[in-house]
Amino acid sequence: MSDCLFCKIANGEIPVSLIGESEHAVAFKDIHPKQPMHFLVVPKQHFADVAELAESNPAVLTDLVQLGVSLSKKHSDGSFRLQFNTGAGAGQTVFHAHGHFMSRGVVGLD
Repeated sequence: MSDCLFCKIANGEIPVSLIGESEHAVAFKDIHPKQPMHFLVVPKQHFADVAELAESNPAVLTDLVQLGVSLSKKHSDGSFRLQFNTGAGAGQTVFHAHGHFMSRGVVGLD
């Protein structure tokens, strides 16, 4: 989608410092972190939310989660939270599927 913030980040149109990338997803720090480790993993292809992603392409969802788990193991003490907000009522503000990976036990996210 031409006006989607996360599509622009995934396509490299908006520069961010990626902390990880896989075949189907990119990961970068959240601009308003809620925990010492807080990063987002977004699919490179546009899906409005995780429900649409799960129904349309479960392989991409698996890739997204695997990337986030790998990065969480690297940047935390091994305990972390994974959160998807689906719909405005649930707190979703960017309507491109994305997972929030968060932890208080940070090893390093620089």
